[in-house]
Amino acid sequence: MDREIPTRRWAHTWNDGRVDGLRPRFGGGRPPKLSRAEFDELCMILENGLPWTPCAIHALIEDHYGVTYHLAHLSRKLQEAGMNYAKPRPLDPCRPADADEILAERLGQALGEDESDDEDSKEDEPVVLGVFR
Repeated sequence: MDREIPTRRWAHTWNDGRVDGLRPRFGGGRPPKLSRAEFDELCMILENGLPWTPCAIHALIEDHYGVTYHLAHLSRKLQEAGMNYAKPRPLDPCRPADADEILAERLGQALGEDESDDEDSKEDEPVVLGVFR
């Protein structure tokens, strides 16, 4: 019966070292695969050579630094560095060249900001209510 009761163990630790004795003494986990300088270099490469796919980033790290990361962990590390994966969205090929002007004109008409000198025509116009996206 040489086994010490757990509550006594922390009490002895407190008596021997006070608060410092109760603090954990482990190193904080596995060291990172890439040093801070290497990771900063990787971020610079990624920023200069846009766009990158997750698989292409994974292959770049393996070829350039000789280490591998799981894709989910790589995503977390890049998000911590302020980077996000994004899909480029091409413009709609059916969109007219003057789409912004058409939108502004229709929006002005719908909100009643259409400048017309004829007061009678304003009374005859229907009121437009709706939701705009």
